[in-house]
Amino acid sequence: MAGGAAFREAGAVRLMRREGTAVNSTLEISTQRRFGPLRLAKESLTWRSAAYLLLHFPFGLAYFIGLVVLLSVSAGTVVIWVGVLGFALAMILWRLAAKFERRLVKAAFGVEIANPYRPLPADGNLFKKWKAMAVDPATWKDLVYLFLAFPLGTAEFVMSVALWSASAWLITLPLTITWNQSGFLYLTIGDHQIWIDNPISTLPAIPIGIALAAVTLYVVRGVGYAHGALARYLLGPNETQRLRARTAQLQASRARGVDAAEAERRRIERDLHDGAQQQLLAVAMDLGRARAKLESDPAAAQELIQQAHAGAKEAIAELRNLARGIYPAILTDRGLDAAISAVAARTPVPVAVEVDLPTRPPAAVESIAYFIVSEALTNVGKYARATHAAVRITRDQNWIVVEISDNGVGGAAATPGGGLAGLADRAAGIDGILTVNSPQGGPTVVRADLPAVW
Repeated sequence: MAGGAAFREAGAVRLMRREGTAVNSTLEISTQRRFGPLRLAKESLTWRSAAYLLLHFPFGLAYFIGLVVLLSVSAGTVVIWVGVLGFALAMILWRLAAKFERRLVKAAFGVEIANPYRPLPADGNLFKKWKAMAVDPATWKDLVYLFLAFPLGTAEFVMSVALWSASAWLITLPLTITWNQSGFLYLTIGDHQIWIDNPISTLPAIPIGIALAAVTLYVVRGVGYAHGALARYLLGPNETQRLRARTAQLQASRARGVDAAEAERRRIERDLHDGAQQQLLAVAMDLGRARAKLESDPAAAQELIQQAHAGAKEAIAELRNLARGIYPAILTDRGLDAAISAVAARTPVPVAVEVDLPTRPPAAVESIAYFIVSEALTNVGKYARATHAAVRITRDQNWIVVEISDNGVGGAAATPGGGLAGLADRAAGIDGILTVNSPQGGPTVVRADLPAVW
């Protein structure tokens, strides 16, 4: 979805998606679709990739020369222990260079590479830290990548210059026709001059150049994808680290889900005790008083019965609202569109609802999407001071995207124990993401990315 990355970065709550599918690059997602040349030319990712392939060659050369010099000097002076310090310095420098490369790869190809390093000792001992760096496999994978950056950068530079230059030359070929003093036309190619009898004969070079430029766009994206994949493999965490991160994420997600369920249980108990239970107790007391006065004061008894009747209706309404808060029947019977439309109708602010889903999502996902919308619209009605709100639910590949926006005063934040934090816990229970973008002065956008398959 357009703007999804911006929401995730600006959100007050940000949870990691599934490792291996969520830490996906923009490049990887976009290449799953069939884009034409014009679409590729309009995407900033294409030109960021092209710039990287053209301009990264000096970085690769600098890495190669710097590493060769540092490692050679360190190896030659290791017998006098100066080389040990030199080697430690070189190791720190190439890890910093690898960190810089991760940022470059993310900026150029949209590939977000997680930190692959093992934690360093916290006792402040430099020798232990250097030792931990030296035994970390990620350190040596960084070194391999930096050495490969020179030949790869050279090949990418030569390929890019050749393709872009050939495309530009063919497109501008008719413009290079010149006249000599005798009035004849000729083309200058290097040190040679080719005489032209008919200038129209050079016009076919333009479509050929345009076709080559289109091919170049696909080559740039393909090479960029391959470079991003190599960078993710060498500069990113290995499979064991990914599994550990995934395990930790699942443990945190499960804990948040348990906390959310416990908070929901306490809310239901509180609502029953403070609402329906008190009203039913008042009904029972009114009926008891009415029975005692039925013979001695029929008019007062009749009034008490009417009061008990009104209290019973209020208790029924309270129980109905409570049941709707647990799981609304309309959601089961008619799906998200009808259930959210019903919530929007009860909101004091006009709400535009758009639900565009090819199929119904799983019940757990559907339920969480409903409660996210319900809570968000409740906040809009209470705090936003908005004049308009909108709810949009769509499918983005393997994710259900729920967006609630309003034109209110903004300033919403997912504070611990608050409603938005509870929504984040709900989303985390099924490995989803909740982001809140609400600057002071508005507008506010609450976005939830929920897995479409659960």
